[in-house]
Amino acid sequence: MNEKFDVIVIGSGPGGYVAAIRCAQLGMKTACVEKDPLGGTCLNVGCIPSKALLHSTELYYKLDHHLPQHGINVEKASFDFDKMMERKRNVVIGFNEGIAALFKKNKITHLKGTGTLKSPTIVSVDGKEAEATYIILATGSEPIGLPFLPIDEKRVVTSTGALALEQVPKKLLVIGAGVIGVELGSVYNRLGSEVIFIEFLPKICPTMDDTISNTFQKILEKQGMVFHLNSKVTAADIAPDKITLTVGDQVFEGDVVLCSIGRRPYTKDLGLEKAGITPTDKGFIPINGRFQTSVPNIYAIGDIVDGPMLAHKASEEGVAVAEVISGENPSIEYIAIPNVVYTDPEVATVGLTEHEAKALGLTIKTGSFPFAINSRAKCTGEEEGLVKIVSDAKTDILLGIHIVGTHASEIIAEAVLAIEKKVTTLDLANTPHAHPTFSEAVKEAALAVHKRPIHR
Repeated sequence: MNEKFDVIVIGSGPGGYVAAIRCAQLGMKTACVEKDPLGGTCLNVGCIPSKALLHSTELYYKLDHHLPQHGINVEKASFDFDKMMERKRNVVIGFNEGIAALFKKNKITHLKGTGTLKSPTIVSVDGKEAEATYIILATGSEPIGLPFLPIDEKRVVTSTGALALEQVPKKLLVIGAGVIGVELGSVYNRLGSEVIFIEFLPKICPTMDDTISNTFQKILEKQGMVFHLNSKVTAADIAPDKITLTVGDQVFEGDVVLCSIGRRPYTKDLGLEKAGITPTDKGFIPINGRFQTSVPNIYAIGDIVDGPMLAHKASEEGVAVAEVISGENPSIEYIAIPNVVYTDPEVATVGLTEHEAKALGLTIKTGSFPFAINSRAKCTGEEEGLVKIVSDAKTDILLGIHIVGTHASEIIAEAVLAIEKKVTTLDLANTPHAHPTFSEAVKEAALAVHKRPIHR
């Protein structure tokens, strides 16, 4: 007899494990299928290990590039790359164990292995079948490669290999200047690598507001990174001592190549056809407004459905799908899903860019405020970047808030709430902000929309 559950979740990433926990909280007998360590890409080879390395390398970089202005001199600072990597691994292991503990606390069964749909209600896990009234697909995404550049995760790497290099490369070539590329490029730039980006599009982090992207690029260039925009890699030669990339009439040589040109839904061996589900041409699983696939008792969330491939977006959907199954009517304000780049300085955005708002036919007003004249930034010496606000000229309702600057990942929470609750720029401008704080730049940018900033 097959073991029976109310819900089986396939995938334990930030969408899957959250969905499993919420289902269990709502009284459903729940199982979660996962062949790898719990936590999915985000925890094991994505968000968490990359942020651990970003923080370690930021501390090292600031010894020479930030502390001297404060009168702090550190002689002959050095780093232990192996120890950095060990700390990163320990952070990941701690979270793996944490999710396992949450599963135990919530009485969730971990079905170890690869999950394959055999029918709309049967899941095979490495040959052993289990049955569920509802199935949630949360298998995430995988990196996209180039046909002429075979990935070995040693010298030609995706984000997975870049987080596990055995030594710091002398020269790192990065194909793609999106979020993953600039974060991992920053890690190795700080440790002494020569980092060169080759980006097909005319700007870095292409989904960003133009003002923010341009400002961000200039800051990264000051840190020593080099960007070749409007450039396409057309060929590669992998020799024992170097890797050569052909870009138009130019060639670039490096020790390691990081391919970060995007990700695609991961549905390999999932058995969608046996359940009667047909993905789109791009591999996404179509769903309705309640996360249901074409098979009503099978749901899909996270990177395998349309929308930004973000861990917190998947988690929000994980909670929502569990509540849908239980008969509730949750909603997600997708315009209020933030996006963050964890470089130094950070970039954080939410809502519409100026270009997106205009493309929708909206009449807009914008306002900005630089951290160079923010009191807290002056005190700490972290003066790079700005806050930019986009609002509806007719209603004054906030449409987008975009930040490049120190602590942007934390400041953005205020902006997310403002976008979600559809407040006006005057509401934000009239909200008291503690002094001196970086978040005062948000208040001043809101005032700037109405051409009355106090400190500019």
